[in-house]
Amino acid sequence: MTAPLAPIALGPDEGRAYAMPAMRAVFKADGAETGERYSISEWWVEPRSDGPGTHSHEANDEIFYVIEGTAVLLVGDRWIDAPRGSFFFIPAGTTHDFANRSDARMGLFNVFVPGGFEKNMRSIVQWFEENG
Repeated sequence: MTAPLAPIALGPDEGRAYAMPAMRAVFKADGAETGERYSISEWWVEPRSDGPGTHSHEANDEIFYVIEGTAVLLVGDRWIDAPRGSFFFIPAGTTHDFANRSDARMGLFNVFVPGGFEKNMRSIVQWFEENG
């Protein structure tokens, strides 16, 4: 039997932060906190900056919600302008990316289903440190 999950209450900017040159990820809930069912994070992208690069997740769905600024999201082969309040569901296996082409900071709320994405963050940060 799985142990019951505990409530989580975090204030603004609280969570496990991972800094990259033009992005900052803040994980709010993941791993043992969610029984590996999902990961919840915020992704903050500096003005005129690219996101993580085109990629897909073969076994994971993702949800993105624009919480600040204007994002552009690649979904399949189409870039879509996404002002604050825009919502995206990215099914497993779908090529995607995000970027900030505006002059203001941009923020995305992200849900990764099932969880586990946070396990990649140290190597992602290291890649950005080595490759710019």
